Amino acid sequence: MKFEFRFPDIGEGIHEGSIMKWLVEEGDNIEEGESIVEIETDKVTTEIPSPRTGKVLELKFEEGDTVNVGDVFIIIDTIGDSLEEDTINEELEGKAEVIEEETAGVVGEVIASSEEIPASTEGQITVSEKSIKKKVLATPVARQMAKDLGVDITKVKGTGPNGRVMKEDIRKAKEEMAKVSVETKELSIETKKEIPMEGNIERIPLTRIRKTIAEQMSKSRFTIPHTTAMDEIDISQLVEFRNKHKEKLLDEDIKLTYLPFIIKAVVKVLKEYPEFNSSFDEENQELILKYFYHIGVATDTDRGLMVPVIRDADRKSVVDIAREIEDLSTRAKDNEIQIHELKGSTFSVTNYGSIGGLYGIPIINYPDSAILGIGRIVKKPIVKDDEIVIAHVLPLSLSYDHRIIDGASGARFLNLLSQLLSDPEILLLKS
Repeated sequence: MKFEFRFPDIGEGIHEGSIMKWLVEEGDNIEEGESIVEIETDKVTTEIPSPRTGKVLELKFEEGDTVNVGDVFIIIDTIGDSLEEDTINEELEGKAEVIEEETAGVVGEVIASSEEIPASTEGQITVSEKSIKKKVLATPVARQMAKDLGVDITKVKGTGPNGRVMKEDIRKAKEEMAKVSVETKELSIETKKEIPMEGNIERIPLTRIRKTIAEQMSKSRFTIPHTTAMDEIDISQLVEFRNKHKEKLLDEDIKLTYLPFIIKAVVKVLKEYPEFNSSFDEENQELILKYFYHIGVATDTDRGLMVPVIRDADRKSVVDIAREIEDLSTRAKDNEIQIHELKGSTFSVTNYGSIGGLYGIPIINYPDSAILGIGRIVKKPIVKDDEIVIAHVLPLSLSYDHRIIDGASGARFLNLLSQLLSDPEILLLKS
């Protein structure tokens, strides 16, 4: 019989995707579980497997088209199947196996999703926007007026008794919305005028993942007031320690870089200054401190920046962290990383030094409160014990949310990080 396969709900807030490549053609015989299409969502790229064995009768969309959850996107002839189509489709929703996007290196804003990256739910109480309902004081007339005008009454500041939302408040909110809309349109028109339309130019449509990165960067930059503290750390002893032990781990297939030491030191500092391992609940004006340590590692891939997360880094040794970084990187390059491995960071690091950068101003991975930028280690003269010596110097840039973290705290964070990284034995003893 004819089976209409609907684009399944694969979870994680994904409602639509773009068809990157059909892996089958009309007339092909396919087996249950065989991949039939490669789809790019705003989070990952995934292959969707066939839920039935049969013959492809029709492909309902072309490559490049957008398909929504619930849309029929392929019709399969499943001769001998006696189930009703609607029943089959209901059973299939949400059962597609997901194979994820890439990750592997460095640089810039840390992003994996068009939605806020939530805190881990492992043994913790988390706060989500959906679970928080704001109680609004308003009369039924005012509520109906807000509904008719398309105004979100929960975002209107009431001027009446006890903060009650009045009709005049709603009118002003509507006028402000109209003003913002006009200004946005004018800015858009003005911006378009500035784009050169003559000469040798090329227009490249953004991929879904690149659009997500752009949206998340804007959300972070314009929501969080960033400030950045910078410092240089003498890590000559760490360089010596790492060089001494890295060869011993090669037999175990472990690549010992400086990043595992930095992550281990960061976790120690986060325990001393928990505000850097937090989120700011704007609606309730509360600081949410997180006593679990999931460190995101900003990673440069061919498709865009991704953030694999090292979960519970405080419970892992330097060697364990090194092994996990290598594993995540390898599976990311092979397009085998899972979506949950790209979510839930509480603090992030971005290593632009691996491609030669010294300093940067990294953008915070919203809704986290801070991110550490790591520059390239350089040999340079410094004054030590009143003598000029050649040292290995590590440049660092710490961006943090200035609404909840003061400049003095940023300096203390880098000072303690410097102490730990300048003496690896103390770092390992205290970890």
